[in-house]
Amino acid sequence: MSIEPIGLLTILIGLLSLRFGYLATFGTLIVATLFAAAAAVLAGGTNIQPAHLFLGFALVSVLTRPHETAAALAALRSGQPGFWLLCLVVYGIATAFVIPRLLAGGAQIVPLGASEYADTGSTVPLGPVYSNFTQSVYIIADLVCFALTVAVASTQAGFRTVTTALLAYAAGNVMLAMLDIGTYATGTQAFLDFIRNAQYVLHLDDEVYGMKRIVGSYPEASSFARATLGSLAFTGTLWLCGRRPALTGALALASLVLVVLSTSSTGLAGTPMVLLLMYMTLMLRAGFHPSHPFSSAAALCAPIAVAAVTLAVLLNDAAAETVRSYFDLLIFSKSSSDSGVQRSSWNTYAMQNFFDSLGLGVGLGTVRTSSFPIALISNVGVLGTAFYLLFIASALLRQRGIARSFSADVHMAARNACLALIIGDTFAAPTVEQGLLFYILAGLACAEPERELQEIEVMALRPSGLRA
Repeated sequence: MSIEPIGLLTILIGLLSLRFGYLATFGTLIVATLFAAAAAVLAGGTNIQPAHLFLGFALVSVLTRPHETAAALAALRSGQPGFWLLCLVVYGIATAFVIPRLLAGGAQIVPLGASEYADTGSTVPLGPVYSNFTQSVYIIADLVCFALTVAVASTQAGFRTVTTALLAYAAGNVMLAMLDIGTYATGTQAFLDFIRNAQYVLHLDDEVYGMKRIVGSYPEASSFARATLGSLAFTGTLWLCGRRPALTGALALASLVLVVLSTSSTGLAGTPMVLLLMYMTLMLRAGFHPSHPFSSAAALCAPIAVAAVTLAVLLNDAAAETVRSYFDLLIFSKSSSDSGVQRSSWNTYAMQNFFDSLGLGVGLGTVRTSSFPIALISNVGVLGTAFYLLFIASALLRQRGIARSFSADVHMAARNACLALIIGDTFAAPTVEQGLLFYILAGLACAEPERELQEIEVMALRPSGLRA
């Protein structure tokens, strides 16, 4: 095991953050999720990312506070979204260690991690793989991160800190994407090597039509595009709600441009869905109303702008041909490319594994896929998928906060960002584990800082002799 330079920096920042309090520590954790191509610690064949290392500091800082500790535990009790996530984690870990051994040799799999068989690039008989362990650790970290987020965001100060840190994440994502483009153009990519040291395949120098595939601080263009879809949904929804419009509008526009130019089919196919999701949110929140001129203008102008751009492209033969070729290369012809054929075969084998296991799944982290829904059903089966859907329904679909209040608008932004990440995962995710950022957003979406205000109001109304 070795600690990398970025790992030493992570530890130093973690120790300094502890001195500034739990809000500073948790806010730093959110920004640290940017560095997905970095390894703070190399342990054998396992890469421990800076955010996962920093999660330990966040855990210490939050759980030393009684109110936040109680809130974190309450987030996991029966009836709460965290309860269904806990069920998924427990069931997923059980499948990871039981099913590959119970059904050993009963099916052919495309393994996610190293197995007892030689890596030939093809299928191997079903059995335990190293990623059964690593994916179990990651999904436990996701559960911890979700509970901590709910706890931190249960106060007004914490809620605003998490929101601000997510905006800092979006700004950092834009900045690192620009650095990626700039260093590639000037031949100075080595400048970013310290945040690109993970021991897995990194697609940093790929081009399409002479354009660099933007990866930012991620391993490849698809993972960058997926993360940027989340940033677009979060900042764009806040802009539509009129929350810090200069900042959120600039970040949303930059994220939109970058995700379209990333040359990722995930970003290109997911962007229209995310924009439609944001537009539907706008119509449901405000629609056309004289008292909401900003949102009314956006609701009116968006369809007109889309129609105008479409018409302008169609009337210009050169532009139409460029757009058609771009979409054809990245989306329509994707399935016939070598990578498209390979990813399709992963999904085919994964679905066969689901049927071979009689709906149980072949175990968390066992098989590789190229779509999140298929990863769910093939790895953790019908029951695990049901737990996940119950978690999503209870965390994201319930309305929280007073309509058009700051907390309600942030809840909508976090919900839309989660849905945007799910859209991205549907096109390209190899595993069930969706990363710390997803569960931070999910925790923010179901946090209820209003309860703190209600408790304060109740205490203020009590006679002094009845106060504790």
